[in-house]
Amino acid sequence: MDIKMVVAAHKKVDTPTDSLYIPVYVGSAFHRTTPAGFLRDDSGKNISLKNPNYNELTAVYWAKYNLLFDAVGFVHYRRYFVRRKRFLTKKYTLIDKNDIGNLLKHAEVVVPKKRRYFIETIESHFYHSHESVGLDKLKIVMENQTENYRKAFSKIMHARSAHMFNMFIMKRREFDAYTDWLFPLLKEVDNSLDYNHLSGNEKRIDGFLSEFLLDVWLEANSVPYVECDYKFTEKQHWVRKIYGFLFNKWFSKGKFKTTHISNE
Repeated sequence: MDIKMVVAAHKKVDTPTDSLYIPVYVGSAFHRTTPAGFLRDDSGKNISLKNPNYNELTAVYWAKYNLLFDAVGFVHYRRYFVRRKRFLTKKYTLIDKNDIGNLLKHAEVVVPKKRRYFIETIESHFYHSHESVGLDKLKIVMENQTENYRKAFSKIMHARSAHMFNMFIMKRREFDAYTDWLFPLLKEVDNSLDYNHLSGNEKRIDGFLSEFLLDVWLEANSVPYVECDYKFTEKQHWVRKIYGFLFNKWFSKGKFKTTHISNE
């Protein structure tokens, strides 16, 4: 099985030396030079210019039309799928081709373990962490989806956990089905948004929405999946994240603090 793992990065960073992993320079259309060893997301059919709004999804779109594979995965330069982590240890090992092959024997899709919010639903967490307009527009677009998607969307909105981070591994058929649904949907949202009224992190709205839309697609189509451990490879500012999470829920009054601590 020809498997490729795309590593999305917007700057020069160290990436895995295993040839399984392909570093892609997202937002390449805004840069003349390319970090050594990286591929660009503005070759062939692409949406590289949408990177300020789509984040790592520009690499997903690029791979769809410019890579040959039987299965493809997407990770971020700060977060990777890893083998089962030992309790209370910081050591980790990235999954390799054999690991992926074994995972795909059990399901067509691999996703990271769910992020749990406990005191928030996916919907309330989004509203407490972002401008409301993006999700409001998505809700309108979802009204025109088929019943299975509308029901799945409602279920995910009321859930208290989701497979986040735009991380997944899929066989070709499932990947094509997912992206054939996702990108036209986001385009409809785009067409109804005025990005001039969004600033800072909020311009990355499509990337934020797509994180939970993966679960909507899985639920709507009853797609079997397996979960895999993941690891943030850079230091996480947990105190700041937790403070931002609690502040947004109880004290923000429309002036929220981002829980996306750094984009660097």
